[in-house]
Amino acid sequence: MQIKKLATVIGASAPKIVVYGDSGIGKTALIGSLPGRVLIASAEAGLLSLSFVAGDDRFDVVEVNSVEDLIEIHRLLSTSSHGYDWVALDSVSEIAEVVLSAEKKKASDPRQAYGAVIDRMTAAMRSFRDLSVGVYFSAKLAKTRDDATGRVTYGISMPGAKLGDALPYLFDEVFRLVAVDEIASDGKKAAVRYLQTSGDARSVAKDRSGALAPLEPADLGAVAAKMAAYAQQGQVNS
Repeated sequence: MQIKKLATVIGASAPKIVVYGDSGIGKTALIGSLPGRVLIASAEAGLLSLSFVAGDDRFDVVEVNSVEDLIEIHRLLSTSSHGYDWVALDSVSEIAEVVLSAEKKKASDPRQAYGAVIDRMTAAMRSFRDLSVGVYFSAKLAKTRDDATGRVTYGISMPGAKLGDALPYLFDEVFRLVAVDEIASDGKKAAVRYLQTSGDARSVAKDRSGALAPLEPADLGAVAAKMAAYAQQGQVNS
């Protein structure tokens, strides 16, 4: 048994971040803000949404068509010679749909298929969470309206409510990507994207690092650097 300083362990840990948001708000585009070499695991229909990084040699991509593909990606990133700093799974909602489709073909009862998806996706997300590289999971937004009060809340969209509810508990960093109308220097209104890092009455979000403001600019590299600097300061103070 080896006992280590907590600050040292936290400081050496690569960020594991889940970001959810509306369709088209720019969750995939956030991948471009990741630092270092990035492996993109894409389950989206086609790869045109990744054209913005097509000319950047830092980015490689692999398409995910089955849970076996996820296992292979995890096996690669578990080696010491892969050379990647980050893996981006875009999106975890689509990957779960791929797994659900495969399980439905095998199960006679749809409830069995959903149960299998929860088990397999939970195991997969935990395994990626424990990798030594940084992990970025994008996810679709789920909007829920309370029939009694009419109140609308926002969370992560996954096949089956249980899986969507469980995902935030598997990661320390869960952000909602939002667009905020601001007045530019020319007096015109423009939508500016932010990462909501703190939950409220309407949206699920959390920052366990303690390093981030409730709203951060939509730049994952800057967020990761801020978290690392805060952890480093904790090591110095300890």
